[in-house]
Amino acid sequence: MSDLAGTATTAHVGARENVAEQFEDSEQQYQAASLGMWLFLVGEIMFFAGLFTVYVVYRSAYAQAFAQVSRHLDIKLGTINTLVLITSSLTMALAVRAAALGARRKLVSSLLGTILLGLLFLGIKGIEYHQEWIRGLMPGAGFHYAGSGAQHAELFFSIYFAMTGLHAAHMVVGIVLLAVVTIMSARGRFGAAYSTPVEMAGLYWHLVDLIWIFLFPLLYLLGRH
Repeated sequence: MSDLAGTATTAHVGARENVAEQFEDSEQQYQAASLGMWLFLVGEIMFFAGLFTVYVVYRSAYAQAFAQVSRHLDIKLGTINTLVLITSSLTMALAVRAAALGARRKLVSSLLGTILLGLLFLGIKGIEYHQEWIRGLMPGAGFHYAGSGAQHAELFFSIYFAMTGLHAAHMVVGIVLLAVVTIMSARGRFGAAYSTPVEMAGLYWHLVDLIWIFLFPLLYLLGRH
């Protein structure tokens, strides 16, 4: 009984040590952090929703041309990257659970796995960009499209690079964020008493993954039938 009481007291003290002075307790701090993160995520969703709207409007206007041009994307690499991100969502969820259970080793290994999968995604996307650059599909003075409707093709690739490029930029931010959280986790900063930063990082990472889940069918799959 005394051991249990001592453990509870230690957890309480650990939780209190991580509470900023402007908050009354850890629960209030957690609610504030959750609210702030969700407001941020809603802003990101609205930002990408604008890009999705632009794509849908132009695709409706030039449906046949966009369907034809989308076949020039490498669907194999796109599919592999989709599987990579889905797997990274799983490792991120495992990291959040490990943090809540106070399993430091599993937390660090899951975070490292998520980071490696994120880097793998960016590496594959870089290969795909390189292929498109060699084929002259980068919008600008060097753009070259052998088929008909070169103007519509350049419009498609302008939207494609804008959307996937911004997504990749969010991936880089997420990887940096996870790297910081991983270092802090390895130092024992997070555990059963306090794991809010891990959860918030997880929410951000899941949003980035979710955005790609919408990008992939819109850019790669529509019109291929």
